[in-house]
Amino acid sequence: MHVAIIPDGNRRWAKKRSLHPWDGHKEAIEHFRSLTDWCRNDPRVDALTVWCFSTENWKRDKKEVSMLMKMLEEYLAKEREGFNNKNTKFIHSGRRDRIPTSLAKLIEEVEEETKDYDGFTLHLAVDYGGKDEILRAALKAKSYHLKAESEDFISPYLDHPELPDIDLIIRTSGEHRTSNFFLFQAAYAEWDFIDMLFPDFGVNELQESVDAFSSRTRRFGG
Repeated sequence: MHVAIIPDGNRRWAKKRSLHPWDGHKEAIEHFRSLTDWCRNDPRVDALTVWCFSTENWKRDKKEVSMLMKMLEEYLAKEREGFNNKNTKFIHSGRRDRIPTSLAKLIEEVEEETKDYDGFTLHLAVDYGGKDEILRAALKAKSYHLKAESEDFISPYLDHPELPDIDLIIRTSGEHRTSNFFLFQAAYAEWDFIDMLFPDFGVNELQESVDAFSSRTRRFGG
């Protein structure tokens, strides 16, 4: 099972506490570790995707963006050893030409280090947008002079075509929209919109979502 989370509500969580926006992101990253561990230890979950930064998030305050990028780099550096110890493959989707060079380099290094692990996959989307990924995939395919005759024209050139399609998407904070999130891979995903800010969303809530998903009958149009 491939679970994805859109961790919405970090800035609102911080604002309610009269904190800086990046304090909400910091709380979210610290909180995220327990959710990852739960997914890693639940036999139903093979992969976890988390949307850390969208292609549209560059519109935000420059200091907030800078602080978030720094925190993502610190998180990845800190978790690096744990990926190796816990048989966890780390992969990234999104553009790398606009994020800080040091973060892009670290992402590349950790992906290379963990590429052969098969126990669990942690997939972070940073500077990611669904339309952007499909456009980049189409341009890659076109460069090989391929004709757009089916979805097979696109799928091999997505950021991670080896990753199975998303089964369950959890979006926190009460927002009810898809927001350009993995448009190709989420075509048949089940959505769970949670009326709770992400820093307040814990392991119990995650388990409830996964349990509820497990009880559903999926027909895929059949």
